[in-house]
Amino acid sequence: MAFGSNDSELAVLFSDDWMIAVCKPSGLAVHRGWAREDDTALARVRRLLGQRVYPIHRLDRGTSGVLVFARDGETASRMGVAWQAGQVTKRYLALVRGVPPDCGTIDHPIPRQAGGERVAAVTEFRRLRRSSSERCSLVEACPRTGRLHQVRRHLKHISHPLVGDTKYGRGDINRLYRASYGLCRLALHAASVDISHPWSGAALELRAPLTRDLREPFGALGVLDGTE
Repeated sequence: MAFGSNDSELAVLFSDDWMIAVCKPSGLAVHRGWAREDDTALARVRRLLGQRVYPIHRLDRGTSGVLVFARDGETASRMGVAWQAGQVTKRYLALVRGVPPDCGTIDHPIPRQAGGERVAAVTEFRRLRRSSSERCSLVEACPRTGRLHQVRRHLKHISHPLVGDTKYGRGDINRLYRASYGLCRLALHAASVDISHPWSGAALELRAPLTRDLREPFGALGVLDGTE
């Protein structure tokens, strides 16, 4: 099930009586707290279900991929506890400048929110593939904490910022990839979220395939192997 068109679609990945997971497109804010416009992921899901829903976590406006909502307050509370306790595994795909190490752990404090005090933040990463020119690489990033812009900040911290990042990247590089490969957005995708169902305890593997606005540029760069 999906509504919208092309890369503006909000595809449903999982839904039952307690929760729903969708694939958020790039450019769409999660809710009005982070945007002035009325068209948000929260509003779209509410219209789809005809009921109030509760966002369990956040994705930056420019990030696409798995976004989870609870369908009632008690379920939201249970899922929030699991998120805060680190009982959720999140996997992101990111296109970064240069060639980072094969794998590693970034342990670098960052603010929990804009202007806030720095707190502990940990992201594990591994390099999946690099472009033939070795000017960029596809990286898998798994944040173990949930801080503001954590993946973006951490990859910049190791001198491999994301392509298309207007806040932590470089404008000339972003323009080059836009003109040469049609990459017109932040190159970050929430590919999967693994959680236990808040009521049954069953393992849930929520997966969001790459959206076309990333799949096509990544393919042109030669960093895909067909499994993403």
